[in-house]
Amino acid sequence: MASTEHTEAIADSSVETSIEHKTIRKLQFRLIPYLFLLYVVAMIDRVNISFAQLTMNKDLGLSSQQYGIAAGIFFIGYFLFEVPSNLILHKVGARIWIARILLGWGLVASLTGLVESIHQLYAARVLLGFAEAGYYPGIVLYLTYWFRQREQARVLSLFLTGFAVNSILGAPVSGFILTHVHWLGLGSWRWLFLLEGLPAIALGFLTYLVLPNRPSEAGFLTAEEKRWLQTELAREEAAKWGRRSAMAGMTDFRVWYLAVIYFAMMIGSYTLSFYAPKLVASLSSEYSYSLVGSLVMIPYLAALVGMIFVGRSSDRRMERRYHAAISLLVGGIGFLSLTALHSPVVTIVLLSLLAIGYCSSLSPFWAMPSEFLSGFSAASGIAFINSVGNLGGFFGPSMVGFITQKTGTLYGGLAFAGVSMLVGATLVLLLPKMSAAR
Repeated sequence: MASTEHTEAIADSSVETSIEHKTIRKLQFRLIPYLFLLYVVAMIDRVNISFAQLTMNKDLGLSSQQYGIAAGIFFIGYFLFEVPSNLILHKVGARIWIARILLGWGLVASLTGLVESIHQLYAARVLLGFAEAGYYPGIVLYLTYWFRQREQARVLSLFLTGFAVNSILGAPVSGFILTHVHWLGLGSWRWLFLLEGLPAIALGFLTYLVLPNRPSEAGFLTAEEKRWLQTELAREEAAKWGRRSAMAGMTDFRVWYLAVIYFAMMIGSYTLSFYAPKLVASLSSEYSYSLVGSLVMIPYLAALVGMIFVGRSSDRRMERRYHAAISLLVGGIGFLSLTALHSPVVTIVLLSLLAIGYCSSLSPFWAMPSEFLSGFSAASGIAFINSVGNLGGFFGPSMVGFITQKTGTLYGGLAFAGVSMLVGATLVLLLPKMSAAR
């Protein structure tokens, strides 16, 4: 009798394991590639100003400081609408709201190519921030509807490789447009904005048609797989302690602490994104825009490998803090080393080190909030971390532009970004305990 029960228990366990593997594999295959594509398009539209500056600054008469403001002012609109956007997404569903975000930012991104003055450029960048607000934290929240905590760093690393692939694909394309597209008498930087905003518009319509809101709407899952997934997610939600209201997410000390860390991270992130093309172009006056685009791509190829490795390692060990801190430490060292070593080969190597460090820190960092947030507190808390942290995307490039204008060289600004990343690494190591379950 006991033997029979034991055999049945093993059989039940085997069936559950089979359902688990099939379900997770289906989710990764059906959701992550599409969300990844959307993120690539979002990042291209957010940072293509880094390539446009190579000809735009002269046409519009922008100084280094004014360019830094134009690049970073995007995050003002982003900051103001981030939390409301995520709460709306949680209420009305990802399909409608992410489609709206895509259509809005695609239109604004394309129309940026028509600006005629510095102040019009500032206004377009603020509007782009309003339009795109909520996309990134919305996807982070959306993934918590589908994946358990133990899978989140891995799926986030796969999704966030879009940050690296944005430059792997976007940098050469942007360099090509700047070099070759001068249609209808318009400057190539204008076509850069006009053309690169169109994919977001097209994907907005597609998202409304294909993106399911929750597991219950997933036509690609069987009834048995839906039951298993919903049971697992409900069990994990029940284990989280604390209030789950929107206000609870924004008043939790840990949320504020993570927002400060993310602020330091974003100073480094957007200094890299907005100034890497200019740094590479400064290595030689003989570099074409196409070659600059190809060279900027190299560090992100290296980062792509690092992101996947660190995300898998973080999930396998169920450890977030040291994975994020060590990655940020590597990135900070890369930034500071750039200020001392200026040869073309060494610069590309150090940019690769920097990109590996920053990009690899993202998935373990973003796996932390869901350890203690759920429901509306997750919607507001994740958005709050992202919105406050992304103010570093305004502060960082603005400070780098100011330092560059005052010193006449970009390297002082790079040192500032490097120190910021080291501060972020230190704060991660000092993190308070995230979860009672740990």
